[in-house]
Amino acid sequence: MTDPHMKWACEYCTYENWPSAIKCTMCRAQRPSAAIIDEELNEFKSNSVHGDDSGTSSLIICPDSSARPRVRPFRPSEPISHASVSHPNEEYNDKNRLHAPKWSCAMCTYENWAETRSCAVCEHPRPNDASPVITNEQEQGGWRTRRTRMSPPISSDRDADLHIQDIEVGAHGCDEDFKKLKQIKNRMRKSDWMFLNACAGVVEGDLAAVEVYKSSGGDIARQLTSDEVRLLNRPSAFDAGFTLVHLAIRFQRQDMLAILLTEVSQQAVKCIPAMVCPELTEQIRREIAASVHQRKGDFSCYFLTDLVTFTLPADIEDLPPAVQEKLFDELLDRDVQKELEEDDAVINWSLELGSRVDSRLYALWNRTAGDCLLDSVLQATWGIYDKDSVLRNTLHDSLHHCSHWFYTRWKEWESWYSQSFGLHFSLREEQWQEDWAFILSLASQPGASLEQTHIFVLAHILRRPIIVYGVKYYKSFRGETLGYTRFQGVYLPLLWEQSFCWKSPIALGYTRGHFSALVAMETDGYDNRGAGANLNTDDDVTVTFLPLVDSERKLLHIHFLSAQEMGNEEQQEKLLREWMDCCVTDGGMLAAMQKSSRRRNHPLVTQMVEKWLDGYRQLRPCPALSDGEEEEDEDDE
Repeated sequence: MTDPHMKWACEYCTYENWPSAIKCTMCRAQRPSAAIIDEELNEFKSNSVHGDDSGTSSLIICPDSSARPRVRPFRPSEPISHASVSHPNEEYNDKNRLHAPKWSCAMCTYENWAETRSCAVCEHPRPNDASPVITNEQEQGGWRTRRTRMSPPISSDRDADLHIQDIEVGAHGCDEDFKKLKQIKNRMRKSDWMFLNACAGVVEGDLAAVEVYKSSGGDIARQLTSDEVRLLNRPSAFDAGFTLVHLAIRFQRQDMLAILLTEVSQQAVKCIPAMVCPELTEQIRREIAASVHQRKGDFSCYFLTDLVTFTLPADIEDLPPAVQEKLFDELLDRDVQKELEEDDAVINWSLELGSRVDSRLYALWNRTAGDCLLDSVLQATWGIYDKDSVLRNTLHDSLHHCSHWFYTRWKEWESWYSQSFGLHFSLREEQWQEDWAFILSLASQPGASLEQTHIFVLAHILRRPIIVYGVKYYKSFRGETLGYTRFQGVYLPLLWEQSFCWKSPIALGYTRGHFSALVAMETDGYDNRGAGANLNTDDDVTVTFLPLVDSERKLLHIHFLSAQEMGNEEQQEKLLREWMDCCVTDGGMLAAMQKSSRRRNHPLVTQMVEKWLDGYRQLRPCPALSDGEEEEDEDDE
């Protein structure tokens, strides 16, 4: 380690550095031995400042010691930043640095030598204001090394600043630049770092960074500021005013571009009650968190104490037709509605329920993040998203506290399913345990897609049945059938006592990897044709009939039944009648009754809906003046 003529190996990354380097070139870790020969150090400084024998000039960095940035050793969990930060004296001592800077082509991003006037690949002329940047490829002594990211993309908010942790000064060397960049960094918040990570992710093809920014509620239409471009320190890629869409177009990220354009169009036109009333929405979230309790006993599952069902207000029908159309465009997911209603005939296929008793279901617009199942459950009950992951945390805790109970049901159901579909496979207990561990891990990961088992657990948390009306087959964008979905059916809280549960179900829609809440519209009591007018109930109670058969009049599957509960169709129909309030229509169709009441609904939800609806009431066109009123106005003038 003390021999001045031998290279020294880094104790962190084992990279062999030149004898004069006092820090590792790859990870910037401190050299174990502090023995540096002054003669070689001074000689290397002189060569670096005045230029080497080849005539190429070195990058001059301000030697002011007050501008020394913070440097920390590389850890395996952190990616290596493209903009390395080091002390000026350390920069001169590092012989592995490239002495000649390069410039990046604005068309193809190829990094050309500083003396070239046009790109060597696409022959695009060099911009007049192009500032050379330090390249990622460095040559020294015939060896070429490339600095790459050595850790997977970030997966949580607390790692949001790892991608760009070292962009404090980059190629900036002056003391004023360093102070300015330090002021900019001090003003940055976690959401700002996540946005910069997403921008870098688009450039590098890292979709995970974009998904993390989206799932955190970030604005897809946000534009880069001049200060943020200065921090990124890559003028060939980032420009002030650019959005993620602009970057995806520039770097031809077609897969990202399709996702981003869809998100931007939806954000631009959608307006749901939770967006209009942020203060009430936060109060509702606190109310939900306070209503979570854990049952004592062997089956210690968590549950919600309140029964809330979200319905659209009947006052919508009092609005002018043009305003109603605008409201539904901003509230509903028209694509989901069309796919479930027309393409696959999953909902609203019964004229008897849709016309005679006004039991029409509406697909609410939902976020495209991985939490769409949890969001749709809260939309169908409280009308909001699971933004604070209250429902996801409750799902995770319930699965872990009652793992044995749910595991037994899941294993028995999967075994029966494989046999019924002729798969005829059997797994060892170790394989079952591995699959179950994967299901448990999905519940704890924000943004992770959930499965049928999680819907079964959510039915126990809500203490009420969940009916999923979904497409039967996965289809590609060309309409080709890819596989069976297995989501459609009824999920009952079978592990609870029936007396502990409510019989009023909620409805969800499933289309190609996405869940949506299916809600009904309130009725006006006895003056309305709704089902509530035909029942011996209060006049403010709305009853929505949810069919328990598909369009072919086949009974919907009941998921996660035990061997004793499985049987023929008559036995399953009996089980549905025990867990839900069911009836048979005049046409002989079995349907479950979903009951909701204005007086029994939560007051915060009612206030949120009223405030949201007031915005559309103000859009009413003013009534036209009569001829007499117009003449009086002219006389007054």
